[in-house]
Amino acid sequence: MQLSKKAENINPSITLAITAKANELKSQGVDIVSFGAGEPDFNTPENIIQAAIKAMHDGKTKYTPAGGLLELKQTICTKFKKDNDLDYKPSQITISTGAKQCLANTFMAILNPGDEVLVSVPYWVSYPELIKLADGVPVFVETSRENNYKYTIADLEKSVTNKTKAILINSPNNPTGTIYHEEELKQIADFAKQHNLLIVSDEIYEKLIYDGEKHISIASLNQDAYERTIVINGVSKTYAMTGWRLGYVAASEKITKLMTSIQSHMTSNVNTITQYATIEALNGPVEDLQNMINEFENRRNFMVEELGKLNEVSIIKPNGAFYMMVNISAYLNIEFNGQKINNSVDFAKVLLEEEKVAVIPGAGFGSDDYIRLSYATSMDIIKKGIDRISLFLSKIK
Repeated sequence: MQLSKKAENINPSITLAITAKANELKSQGVDIVSFGAGEPDFNTPENIIQAAIKAMHDGKTKYTPAGGLLELKQTICTKFKKDNDLDYKPSQITISTGAKQCLANTFMAILNPGDEVLVSVPYWVSYPELIKLADGVPVFVETSRENNYKYTIADLEKSVTNKTKAILINSPNNPTGTIYHEEELKQIADFAKQHNLLIVSDEIYEKLIYDGEKHISIASLNQDAYERTIVINGVSKTYAMTGWRLGYVAASEKITKLMTSIQSHMTSNVNTITQYATIEALNGPVEDLQNMINEFENRRNFMVEELGKLNEVSIIKPNGAFYMMVNISAYLNIEFNGQKINNSVDFAKVLLEEEKVAVIPGAGFGSDDYIRLSYATSMDIIKKGIDRISLFLSKIK
């Protein structure tokens, strides 16, 4: 029996696979150091937890409209105006089960079979698969270290065709942590206008920014950019609410209507209690958020310094998010204890076996010379992990 060819063409998430393997070993009592997590190690702030408890006690446990509570949509519109200088109406907002479903809904709403989406390399592991699930074609745009792995117009012009439907932006970026600045965004917006492309802007890490940098939403640049941009965001990273599963997307009313219709058949509404908790998250105090950002910046600074001491290793210094890409190309195409280490997947596998350190292979992001380390974990774990990586590198070369 032939099962779904589309499903068979989808690659499993390397991130989740490595994390699952590390968790399995932990459950067996193995002392694992994991740099795989794509989630803050802080607990959800207490005011948000209490808002959820109150919602349950108040009987707010029933279905909501498929696209989300009106009160939450209004809160999100206020957030967009305050943080991003963007004017949206509730009819332009869809609330989904995490930013990942927002992206899935987006691609299903805008793509027809064969439509192409421009994706910069390195990219978040799920982008290509979500595009393919929507019958689209991910077109990978190679970027350079000299430009901090961000699009240039020259790169884009080489990749655009008459089949290109959209360009995908992720700022701050997972996995590099790089940020697009205003002039760069203006150039991309002009490019999109010239070629009549939609812009999908994933801004899930917008609050996690360091070094005094500022997040700018491309939709805020001008009216044309606003009309052609679909903004993806959520509360998972900013408010340490990964398990609560809530993302939101802002777009034209036409696209929003399509996404809401799709979601009504796929999942219906997001967990009702999470929606009420998110109203509190967006309206509540920001002290916990600022403390988390400060701690992430401290960890990043420590990792930059310590990884810089390792022989023949270089990094991409992140200005946002909580990931660091580490170039391990000098340690590839070698053999260790009878095992070949030809690529980042081999490197991660042997590192986990030998030193019990879990990292994410760069191959999953389209950059096989790298591994990704998350600093969304404690300083003690970071120190222990880098010590083990240093020992591993001295063993294999």
